Amino acid sequence: MSERKKKKLALHWKILIGMALGVVFSLLLLSTSWGSSMTTYLVNGEETPINKAELFVRHWIKPFGNMFINALKLIAVPLILGSLIKGVSDLKDISKLSKMGLRTIMTYLATTIIAVSIGLIIVNIVQPGKTISSETRDVLLENYSGKAQEKIKSASEQKESGPLRALEDLIPDNIFAAATDNGNMLQVIVFAIFFGIGLILISDDKSAPVKAFFDGFNEVILKLIDLIMLVAPIGVFALMAGLVVESPSQDLFVGLFWYAISVVIGLLLMIIIYTLLVYVFTRKTPKFFLNGISPAQLLAFSTSSSAATLPVTMERVEEHLGVKEEVTSFVLPIGATINMDGTSLYQAVAAIFIAQVFGMDLDLYAQLGIIATATLASIGSAAVPGAGMVMLVIVLAQAGIPEAGLALIFAIDRPLDMLRTTVNVTGDAAVSMIIAKSVGKLGDPQVRDWDDHYGEKPLDHV
Repeated sequence: MSERKKKKLALHWKILIGMALGVVFSLLLLSTSWGSSMTTYLVNGEETPINKAELFVRHWIKPFGNMFINALKLIAVPLILGSLIKGVSDLKDISKLSKMGLRTIMTYLATTIIAVSIGLIIVNIVQPGKTISSETRDVLLENYSGKAQEKIKSASEQKESGPLRALEDLIPDNIFAAATDNGNMLQVIVFAIFFGIGLILISDDKSAPVKAFFDGFNEVILKLIDLIMLVAPIGVFALMAGLVVESPSQDLFVGLFWYAISVVIGLLLMIIIYTLLVYVFTRKTPKFFLNGISPAQLLAFSTSSSAATLPVTMERVEEHLGVKEEVTSFVLPIGATINMDGTSLYQAVAAIFIAQVFGMDLDLYAQLGIIATATLASIGSAAVPGAGMVMLVIVLAQAGIPEAGLALIFAIDRPLDMLRTTVNVTGDAAVSMIIAKSVGKLGDPQVRDWDDHYGEKPLDHV
C-alpha cells in the first residue's frame, strides 16, 4: 500500500497536465473544420453567430469545469464558518485574537502598498500605453464599450451608497441570507468571529458540546476538499479548454502585449518578494513554500477566484506548510476577502496605462492617490472573477482618468485575472506563515491523504 502511494504523481503535476491538455485539445479542435465554420446560437432571444468548436466546448466540455468550481464554492462558506469558529474559540483568550487580528491586517496592508508601488514603478518605466496606436485604441473602445459601461454602472452604484456603506455591510441582518452568497464572505467572517468570541466567554461545560460539533463539522469539510481535489485535473482541463476557444482576436492581444508584460513582471516580482519574506521571517526555503502552495496557485490560475480556491489554500497551508489551524482559519478567510495584492498591482498598472493611451501625464500627487485608492479598493474587491475591474473604475475616477478607457484592457483581462488571482492566493499563504511564526503556531507539515482517518497514521506510513 505504501509503495503504491509513494509512486503517485504529485497533485500540482496532475493539475498542470490537465491544464496543458485542455489548451492542446482546444487548439486542435480550432484547427479542424469546426474551428473555421460558423453556426448561430440564441443569446437573450437573438441569434448570434458562433464558432462550432466554441459551441461544442461550451456545451460538452466547459460544464465539467463549472461543476468543479461550483463544488469548491459550495463548501467555501461552511468551511469559513466551521474553521473560523473553531479557530477563534481555541484561542481561549480575546487578547490573543485582537493581537493576531491587528498583525494580520497590518501585514496585509503593507504587502498591498508594496504591490501597488511596484506596479507604478514598472508601468512608468515600460510606458506600455505609448505603444498603442490610435487605430488600435479606437478598435478596443468600440469593441468593448458595452462591457466597460456595465462596470462603470456597478462602480457608480457603489460610490453612491455612502462613505460608511462598506462598514455597514459588515454586519449581516440575517446570517442565513449572508451564507447563501459567496460575495458576502466578510459578513460570514464577522459572524463567525462574533460566535467564536461568544464561545470563549461562556463556561467550558457549556461550550464543549458546541466546539465538539464544529470540530467534527470542520473535519468533514476538509475531507470533502480532499474528495473534490481528486477531480481537479478534469476540472482545470475543462476550464482551460473553454478559455482558449472563447479568447478574443489574437490581433488585439498583440496590441496589448507591453501592457500585459508590465503586469506580469510586477506579479512575478511579488511572488519573489513573498518567498523572501517567508524565508526572512520563518526560515522556510522558497522551494518548501512554493511546493506546498503550488496546487492552490494552479487552482487560482484556473478559476480566477480566491473564494473558490480558499478551501484548497487552507488545506495546503495547514497540512503542507505547517501552519496551525488556529491561524489558517483566521488569516486565510480574511485574506481571501481583503488581501488583493495582485489585483491592486494590476489596478495601478492599468490606470497609468489608460492614462498614457489618452496622452495624460500624471504627476506624483496623482500617483500617490492611486496608491491610496487602490489599497483601499482592494479591501472591497469581491473574491470572484472580474471584481477587480469594478474597483478599477473607482481608481480611474479618483485620478481623473476617463472611465471609458476601461474598454482598452478587456481583451486581455481574463488571462491577467488568472495571474493576479494566483498572486493573491500566494500572498495569503505567505502572510499566514509569517503570522503563525510570530505567534508560535508554525510547526512541521502533517499531510493526510483523501482516505486517511483523523487521529490515525497516514497510509504513507503504514
